[in-house]
Amino acid sequence: MKKILLLVPALALTGCAATPPPSFPALNYAYLKPIIFKVSTLNVVDNYTPAPGEAALIANNPAPPEATLETMLKNRMQPSGQPGSGTITIQNASIIETDGNLVGQMVVDINLTSADGRSSGYAEASVSRSEAAPDDDDPSSADMQTALYGMTKRLMAAINVELPYQIAHNVPSWVSWTSQGGMPAAASSGVDSGAGVIQASPLTVPGGATPAAPAAMPPAAPVNSNLAVPDYLPGTGPAALGNAAQ
Repeated sequence: MKKILLLVPALALTGCAATPPPSFPALNYAYLKPIIFKVSTLNVVDNYTPAPGEAALIANNPAPPEATLETMLKNRMQPSGQPGSGTITIQNASIIETDGNLVGQMVVDINLTSADGRSSGYAEASVSRSEAAPDDDDPSSADMQTALYGMTKRLMAAINVELPYQIAHNVPSWVSWTSQGGMPAAASSGVDSGAGVIQASPLTVPGGATPAAPAAMPPAAPVNSNLAVPDYLPGTGPAALGNAAQ
């Protein structure tokens, strides 16, 4: 009976020591404001073909980079309905293991064309990350899955900064920077109200002070409507001629 009682605490300790499996929440970027292009159609095309050696890493990645990037682009890049067309192409969305390191890269191209084909715009965003691979390089191991998930998350954070930057510097005239589809942004001299719509603001003088109102003009001289009283030019009235009695 004593031996059985001694085994119970040992079994309890063994159960407590078991490491729970890692948790990988889905990577969701719906909270980001959409980027609205002045085109009627906007297609997202996946042009990346993984190398054969990537298959095991992709299959065991809780957030495969190619699918994660494509979902973000389809949700965040939107057309406004104005004439024209655009294509957003995924050229690379890879994580590979080489020389004991995990190396990730994402490359996205944007091509825009007016309805008459006379004007076009192009932008490209590219990001990359590298870190040491875990000691257990089995793609199905918890350590490798954690490393792959973390790499995808860092790549997505980087592309969500680099892509808007390249758009703003290369194709700014093709974009309505507003969260309301189809509404072009207001004049750049305004201020952002925080809801994605630019509002007008009063002009200010250097130092931030509001310019003073213009000084009041003196009232105009009354018009002489009495024909019995002659009109005089300034300085030629009776007072200017001296006192005739003297």
